[in-house]
Amino acid sequence: MSLAYTDLTKGVLFIMDGAPYEVLETHFLRMQQRKAVVQTKIRNLITGKILDRNFQASDFFEEAEIERKSAMFIYESKGEYWFHEEGNPRNRFALDTELLGNQGRFLKPNTKVMTMVFDDKVIKVDIPIKMEFKVVEAPPAIRGNTAQGGTKQVTIEGGAKVNVPLFINEGETIRINTQTGEYVERV
Repeated sequence: MSLAYTDLTKGVLFIMDGAPYEVLETHFLRMQQRKAVVQTKIRNLITGKILDRNFQASDFFEEAEIERKSAMFIYESKGEYWFHEEGNPRNRFALDTELLGNQGRFLKPNTKVMTMVFDDKVIKVDIPIKMEFKVVEAPPAIRGNTAQGGTKQVTIEGGAKVNVPLFINEGETIRINTQTGEYVERV
C-alpha cells in the first residue's frame, strides 16, 4: 500500500531507501507561499539510527510489511542469543548482541519476547518492560554510607549489575525496568 506524506503519523512503519522505518514524531509545517512539509523524526528499524527528515506532497512511501511473532529466549553463548518460535521449540534462531543492545543483559531462560520480522529476518526484539530477578551478589550496607544517595551496586541472575537501595540483600527478588536498567521495587 502506498502512503502519502500526510500518512506519516506517530507509530507508522514505512520503507525508505529499501529499509524499514518507524515514525517517532511528526509536525506539520506550512510556510508562506511555499508548499506544506511534514517534519519527522524517524528510526531505522534495522540500525536503530534516528533521523530528522522533512517530506513534501511529492513524496510517496511503501508501507512496511512487518510481522510480529512471539518467541522464547533459550540461552546466550559467545555473544549470540538463542530463541525458539513460541509453540515450536524446533524452530530456533540466533541473534547477535548488536541487535539486542542493552536489553540483552536482562534476558533469562524462558523469557517470552516479541520479535519484529521484515523480509523473513528478525530486525527487533522487545523484551518485557518490567522483569523480576534474584539478587545473586550484594555488598553489605555500611552504616552512614549515603554519600551516593543511598544506593549500592548488586549483581542479578544473568550477570547484569544494577544500582539498588541499600536495604536490598543477596537472595532477594527485585523488579527491574529493562528499558532503563533501573530498580523498580522489591518483590
